[in-house]
Formats: sequence, C-alpha cells, structure tokens
Amino acid sequence: MKIAILSRAPRSYSTQRLRAAAIERGHVAKVLNTLRFAIDLSGDEPDLQFRGKRLSQYDAILPRIGSSITYYGTAVVRQFEQMDVYTPNTANGIGNARDKLRANQILSRHGIAMPPTAFVRNRADVIPAIERVGGAPVVVKLLEGTQGIGVILAPEIKVAEAIIETLQSARQNVLIQHFVKEARGRDVRALVVGDRVVAAMRRTAKGEEFRSNVHRGGTVEAVQLDDEYQRTAVRAAQIMGLKVAGVDLLEGADGPLVMEVNSSPGLEGIETATKLDVAGAIIDYIANQVAFPQIDVRERLAVSTGYGVAELVVHGDADLVGKTLTESGLRERDITVLTVHRGTGVIPNPGGHHVLAAEDRLLCWGRLEEMRSMIPERPKRRPRVKKLPKQPLPDTP
Repeated sequence: MKIAILSRAPRSYSTQRLRAAAIERGHVAKVLNTLRFAIDLSGDEPDLQFRGKRLSQYDAILPRIGSSITYYGTAVVRQFEQMDVYTPNTANGIGNARDKLRANQILSRHGIAMPPTAFVRNRADVIPAIERVGGAPVVVKLLEGTQGIGVILAPEIKVAEAIIETLQSARQNVLIQHFVKEARGRDVRALVVGDRVVAAMRRTAKGEEFRSNVHRGGTVEAVQLDDEYQRTAVRAAQIMGLKVAGVDLLEGADGPLVMEVNSSPGLEGIETATKLDVAGAIIDYIANQVAFPQIDVRERLAVSTGYGVAELVVHGDADLVGKTLTESGLRERDITVLTVHRGTGVIPNPGGHHVLAAEDRLLCWGRLEEMRSMIPERPKRRPRVKKLPKQPLPDTP
C-alpha cells in the first residue's frame, strides 16, 4: 500500500519508526507536512493539493496531528475521509480526544470509570464543584494541555480557587478533578491498536512530582495488564473513535480509571520500555483495514428522505422484553437493528434469534416516523404554583 504519515516532525522518533516499519514491510511511505495541504472543493469530487500540486493517490493516512494545529489538521483528515482514503483515527475522533472536557463527557456517557470531574465557569460555583469531586487536594487541568503541561495539584481549596480564578482570567478553560491518592504518582499507558492492547507501560513520577509524564522526568517499565484494564483501554479508545491511541489509566482502589485518551501517542517511551515493535503493529493493522475507508454512517444513512439513525431503549414494561428480533415486528415496521448495547457489551449485527432484554439499547436505521412512535414521551415537570405578587391587580385609573 501507499501510506502518508501526516506529521510536521519528520525527524521525531515516532515518525521515523512508523516510516521505517512501513518500508520494512514493502509499503511506500511518505511523511507529509500537514500544513502544506490545501483543501480543494472546486471540482466535482473532493480533492487535496500538496505544495501547490494535486495530491497523488494514497491508500491510507496515519495522522500525527499536533495540538497547535488541531483545527486545520482535522480539516485535512476529514478531506481524506471524503476521498475514501482509510485513516485509523478519524477527524472526529482526534477532535474528541484533543478537548479534555468533550472527551470526559463522551466517556462518562458510556459508563467509563474516571476520576470524579467537574467543569464550571462562575467563581461562585468553584468551591461547590471542588466539594462534589471529593474536596482538596484536587487536580486542575487546562482543557488542551499536553505532556503534563497545564496540570496543577492544588493541596487546599483556597489554593485551588486562586489557581482557577487566575487561569480563567487569562481566558483558559479548566477542569477540576479528584486527586487519586492511591495512584501514588503512577499511571499506566496502554497502547491500543484496533481492538487490542499491543503494549503497556507503567510510568512513575520522579521525587515529589505527581505527574508521571516521561517529559517530566518520570521513569517507565513494561507491564502486563489484566483483562479488566485491557477491556477498559480498548473500549475507551473505540468510544472516542480512535483505532490507534494511547490510553492513560490510573490504578484506583476499585479498578482502572481512565485519565486521558491520546490520538497521537509517542512511541519512544513504550518501545524502549517493552522492546516491542509497536510501530510495526500499527502499520500491520492499517494494511489489514485499508480496504474499509472510514465513512460517516449517520451522514450516509440519513440521505434518504424519511429515514435516519436513532437509538431505541427497551424499557422494562415494553412489549419487546423477552421477544426475539424476528418476533419484535421491527423489520415489518421498516426498522433494522444494527447493534444491541447491553450494559457495557455490544452485540454487532444481531440475528433474528437474538432475545431482547430490559434496558437494551438498540442502534437502529429505518423510517423515522415509526421509530419516533416507539419513543415514550418524556415526563413533564410538575408546574410550580407561584405566590401572588403583593399587588395582584393593577391599579385602575
């Protein structure tokens, strides 16, 4: 295959290793500066220019988008997607991971365990937010910080309040996060490729430093993760829309806690610690998936008038509980079930013999009017009866 590595750092360890791994396997690999692309929307089909010339044909891309060019970088990746060029990390996935607040919102929605987190803007809400996440000490994080930059440990509530006020006055958005004491300045980086963890390392902070990033002087060692940690890492990456990701986990008292999902993980630390060919695993995965370019399913399926994608929940008192998909009558109503989400598990492309249970979430495509009729009305809030004003009637002239 012919693969383009989108990177502004051609001499970095990660970029060089990925290029070398591709060439070793007989592929053609080019490192292309993301900022030298021009998005061409003037023709009949989506296209790209590179250094002023029309881009040649590529089978796949591997984005290494830095935080300083997230907007333009994801626009370039999105254009490749429109051209049906395979990418393991979509523009949407990169954008999700780059914004810490958005990432936490998405992971929380899917029940991924994380340190208790809050986001506030008004000064009056800061102290209640700190108390909600468990009180001081707390970790204050910039939404777009990387490599440990913009992560501050506040030992007391007043200190946290002052830090947050200072950062907000500089127009910086911050997260307030519970400090996991039992982690003791350690975390685990799991390198996810596709649907498995190909390598993992434990990072330990240096001295009194609580940030374990290698760039902060932290030390690394190879580690073999148990099934629970591997499942958590893979599921977090998949939920974010990433097939190649570095998932940072804290070793909490009750199990793994996802701290961050990185869409452009560095390879030097983890390859040095584990002695594994992580770059090769990434290239092998792309080669196996290159025939399946990323598509926006909702966008493609919603182009038919009156049809769309929706999620239906099987409620405990519904007629569907205990019935198979064939018996449910959904197909006769022009509704196709694409996946069934049960708890934290996913059943893809379920057959007609699949039995539905209470609280199953069905990702469906079909006639919107039929699906809308299956969604129960939301309970309306009981209107409050207000007190009469002191002068209930206007003065008469």
